[in-house]
Amino acid sequence: MVEALIACTLFLVLMAATLGSLNDALGVNEKTNQMTDLEQNLRAGMNFMVQDFIQAGWQIPTGGIGIPSGAGALSVKRPSPPTTDYNFSPDAVISAVSPGADLGPVGDGRTTDMVNILYGDNTLFPNDLLSQYTPTAVGVNGSSVTIDNRTRISGVSGAITSGDLILFICGSHSTLQYVSRVDGQIIYFDPNDPMGLNQPGKTGSITCLQTDGCSGNSGTYPGMTVLRVWMVTYYLDMTTDSSMPRLIRRINNRNGQVVALVLEDLQLSYDLVDGVTNPTNVKSPTAPNSNNQIRKANVFLSGRSDSMVRNTGEYLHRDLTTQISLRSLAFVNRYR
Repeated sequence: MVEALIACTLFLVLMAATLGSLNDALGVNEKTNQMTDLEQNLRAGMNFMVQDFIQAGWQIPTGGIGIPSGAGALSVKRPSPPTTDYNFSPDAVISAVSPGADLGPVGDGRTTDMVNILYGDNTLFPNDLLSQYTPTAVGVNGSSVTIDNRTRISGVSGAITSGDLILFICGSHSTLQYVSRVDGQIIYFDPNDPMGLNQPGKTGSITCLQTDGCSGNSGTYPGMTVLRVWMVTYYLDMTTDSSMPRLIRRINNRNGQVVALVLEDLQLSYDLVDGVTNPTNVKSPTAPNSNNQIRKANVFLSGRSDSMVRNTGEYLHRDLTTQISLRSLAFVNRYR
């Protein structure tokens, strides 16, 4: 009996040690897998942001794009996180980069940021760019534009559709319009669009591009250039599933797409070039500086594992930071 008890005791001790080692091995394997997933999420989210920041400002006027403003003009709505309702600043322009310091949800103990990025569409029509030919006609009050037949906008890859944003440039003036519908070669910009961009007759609208200005009715738009642009918005969504916060990439005013999971913090700052002090790590430019002076973005992302580690009962956390030069805004051709 004594020998049996001793044998059982030794067996239990060995089993406990074996199971303990097995549990530790499983814990290490689980931790490794969760850390791998976490780092992949961080890299995926960062890669998307890097690509969009690099293109920020491409084919966008240096001083930004004009939007309706002044007496009687409605606010232009800004694509934003769920449960929020933000507008663009009523300073009459949307810049290539519009910071959104502290406009995101609270995550990991502090308020997160958001950002809106503008750049020209570089995927439209492999053979004929939308801006290659001057429009053949502009509707009364800028309610529509007829595109030259040599540039097909319907029934082709990358066709113009409802919800697209169209940039119009005449000389030093520009404006942004929201596509409400397309019929053949005619693009319509009906009032009361979801973003509030189509406001005929208001300062900063398409009618102000006429030769005789906003209050004129010449219907003459000298040297008009037309271009489709993307407005890409990044923010964290902690509303859809509070246990699974995610990084959202939203194009124009359409539904956002999840590009990374379980990210808890997004912080953005910017380096400016003003020719004097060139401020760095600015969350949101203030006078005398402006958004149009942004030349570099500093991005901080923080994430956690999607479940707790069995051995510690805690989440794994990891941060990722990078700096992105906005090439389309920072590049200068010194040989020109």
